[in-house]
Amino acid sequence: MTRDLSCTIWHKSSYSQSGGDCVEVAHLDDGGVGVRDSKNTSGPALVFAPGEWDAFTADLQNGEFDRP
Repeated sequence: MTRDLSCTIWHKSSYSQSGGDCVEVAHLDDGGVGVRDSKNTSGPALVFAPGEWDAFTADLQNGEFDRP
């Protein structure tokens, strides 16, 4: 499925440094969340359903993806 995200408002973390490897996040009208590469803003974006995003961020907070 392709979505038109051209008018979407994207946000980058305030911790992001210029030239860094960053992602941008957008809160979508349907409750979903978009994620894209800040260096390739015209490239593809991932779109997560609200429950998927909640599960992902909960796993991040719980250290699920921490490197050993």
